[in-house]
Amino acid sequence: MWKSIRWRTTLIAVLTALSIAVVLPSLTDNLPETWRKKTPKIHLGLDLQGGVFLRLAVEIDKAIENATLRYADEARAICREKGIPVLGSQKDGADGFALKLPPGDFAGRAIALLKEEMGSLDFSLGEVRPDGASVTGRMKPAEVQSIRANAVTQGVDTIRNRIDPEGVREAQVIPEGEDRIVIQLPGFKEQQRAIALVSQVALLEFKLVDDGASVDEAMKGNLPEDDQLLYQITTDRQTGKISKSPMVVKKRALLTGDKIKAAKVQFESRQGGAAVSVSFDAQGTKDFDRITAENVKRRLAIILDGTIKSAPVINERISGGEAQITGNFTAEEASDLATVLRSGSLRAPVKVIQNVTVGPSLGQDSIQKGIRAGVIGALLVVLFMVFYYRFAGLVADFALVFNILFLLAGMALLEATLTLPGIAGVILAIGMAVDSNVLIFERIREELRTKKPVRASIDAGYDKAFWTVVDSHVTTLITAMILFQFGTGPIKGFAVTLSMGVAINLFTALVCTKVVFDYLNAKRPMQALSI
Repeated sequence: MWKSIRWRTTLIAVLTALSIAVVLPSLTDNLPETWRKKTPKIHLGLDLQGGVFLRLAVEIDKAIENATLRYADEARAICREKGIPVLGSQKDGADGFALKLPPGDFAGRAIALLKEEMGSLDFSLGEVRPDGASVTGRMKPAEVQSIRANAVTQGVDTIRNRIDPEGVREAQVIPEGEDRIVIQLPGFKEQQRAIALVSQVALLEFKLVDDGASVDEAMKGNLPEDDQLLYQITTDRQTGKISKSPMVVKKRALLTGDKIKAAKVQFESRQGGAAVSVSFDAQGTKDFDRITAENVKRRLAIILDGTIKSAPVINERISGGEAQITGNFTAEEASDLATVLRSGSLRAPVKVIQNVTVGPSLGQDSIQKGIRAGVIGALLVVLFMVFYYRFAGLVADFALVFNILFLLAGMALLEATLTLPGIAGVILAIGMAVDSNVLIFERIREELRTKKPVRASIDAGYDKAFWTVVDSHVTTLITAMILFQFGTGPIKGFAVTLSMGVAINLFTALVCTKVVFDYLNAKRPMQALSI
């Protein structure tokens, strides 16, 4: 008997000490730095500490269009490497493109080559004319479906890397339905900066400037087929004046941001502003070396999301695999740009369809009301148990303290995010904690009415109520698991706290309270029980 009591008491004492050590860093900052940094904490949700909530719509059709353009560029590059001239390319429907080839056997050679090199597309002979022929490339249905399925997943991963590159913020980025992304940024106060970070496509392109084309004619709509008109937008930091400078560039991108290995902020010594230095991977370094070698004394436009950031002259061949993006950036703008470039571009553009900013004062008010509700609820439960079950009720209240402590420790270990529904789950768990004791105590009362000894009545009460208690908790746990699986945001927070509360209730109701009665009976058999 004593051996069983000792190991149960030791287990409870160890769990209590560990729980206190885990919970304290979430309650106070007046602790050693090593303790605070190495111990997981309970995080406060958006509704408790304020922040930014965004709901994004993913433009999946645009992802298919972007993939088509990438495949068209890849097909042109493959043909060029094998000596097949391509006069131009254009879209052909939502998921296809057409390459214009000169007269001769080039079309047949191109089809055979591209079928071998690009297995995810179907190629066929298009229109044949005296001045040449066209080859049509179209994505296979499986490829289109893959792009649709991956658009949201890739968007979630990319956005998460942008807003939380070090993995230290309490940010939540989760898919919602087939084409939605929900973002919660607790503690983040700059709504417009958050929108800019998550919605920027960050498509970086390097294109040659066509200095031979007339900008005036281009603005009238008279453009060569392989050219496009873009603008370089600059902002005067002192006056705030925005100016737009038109520039004619080649449509074909010689290099894109998917070859970037690293991006970091640098401060220019000559102009005194911030810039972003990018380093290319092995293939990007080779491409940049070739591009600069072939185009010395020409201007190379550095374009981000269709806007020219700078167009420096290539003075000499650049073999180091590095480039610099200037644009009169502030330090914060340069830092954000470096972050989005490191994270990669969004395959599918996103559109903000809902944005809400929750103020910290509103969150603090929610915390105070939640704590007040929890304290009042716990106090009423404690008073009722003492009033109705007397000494046994006091034992149940003793177990309730452990229940709350273990629940908070469990949330801290899981680094759970506590929301208002989560607080509701904690309060519900408090009520459920004594509910199990009510079942046990009623069974003990029934046994005492049969004139059984106190010790035998207690043992019988726990034994006969055991499966009833377990069954009710398992049923509740299944419900919580369903809520967690199919719920979103606040519902999941409620399900997490409810699930942990159910598991901890079983331990405190069946172990913590029983060990008190066993200890009292082992020390001196009880002749009566105040219940």
